[in-house]
Amino acid sequence: MNEENESVYLNRSLTGMDRFSNLEDIDVTADGSPVLRFLICIVYLVVCAAGLIGNLLVLFFIRVKKERKKSRVNFFVLNLAVTDLQFVLTLPFWAVDTALDFSWPFGDAMCKIILSITVMNMYASVFFLTAMSVTRYWSVASALKNRTAQKSCSAKWICAIIWTLATLATAPTSIYSTVSNVTGEKLCLLRFPGGQYWLAVYHIQKILVGFVLPMSIVSISYIMLLRFIRNRSMKTSNPKRRSQVTKSITIVVLSFFLCWMPNHAITLWSVLVKLNVEFFERYAPGAHGKKGVE
Repeated sequence: MNEENESVYLNRSLTGMDRFSNLEDIDVTADGSPVLRFLICIVYLVVCAAGLIGNLLVLFFIRVKKERKKSRVNFFVLNLAVTDLQFVLTLPFWAVDTALDFSWPFGDAMCKIILSITVMNMYASVFFLTAMSVTRYWSVASALKNRTAQKSCSAKWICAIIWTLATLATAPTSIYSTVSNVTGEKLCLLRFPGGQYWLAVYHIQKILVGFVLPMSIVSISYIMLLRFIRNRSMKTSNPKRRSQVTKSITIVVLSFFLCWMPNHAITLWSVLVKLNVEFFERYAPGAHGKKGVE
């Protein structure tokens, strides 16, 4: 594979994400089972339908509950539902793309739009979950200290900042996504001019900004919340309540970690393989066969 081909990459964050990392992988995957592709399409469409119903219900109930509109956390939930709604609307496009053996039929403009929405909503979702964790700690700590929570920044401003950060993080996707003709097939790809180096930078940014940093903030927020409540519980002698809070916080943090970690772990593995890190390259799937061909 020459240098030009090595600069072609595909990123589909959250939809099957990083299924291809270069043209060589595309060639191998192109002959996949039609039955498997059909099942993937069904999964996409089922998730789309369930996501539409669920998120529309969330929007409806938050809108109906007038008294809850002033809640900062519920305002974040409202925005989170909007991000999820936007994401599930991209799934039919990925379903068609999968059904056509990953041949993109919607043109270059839609390639940029769908990829950008997919990636932006990954960032926005994580950022809103992080903001909810920090807000929950601050609200509980303020209430238990018998003081009114300081409203240094309104929920609307926080949401505006989150959407701005998500848009900036998505900029490389918007700039470099394009439809490329590969062996006669039109593929929706991320094409970086710098090849392996910029691919690594792009994915490391996604891992750090989209997982490591938010996970650290979420963990610290809940650890501080747990520590604060435990100190208060010791004074009020309520071990049962303390145990319930500990379990709830553990479930929330583990859920966040387990839902996002597999994708980012696979992404990191693929980056290390493409950067020819010897250990990871040696144990990558198909590595021995690939070297044999070369």
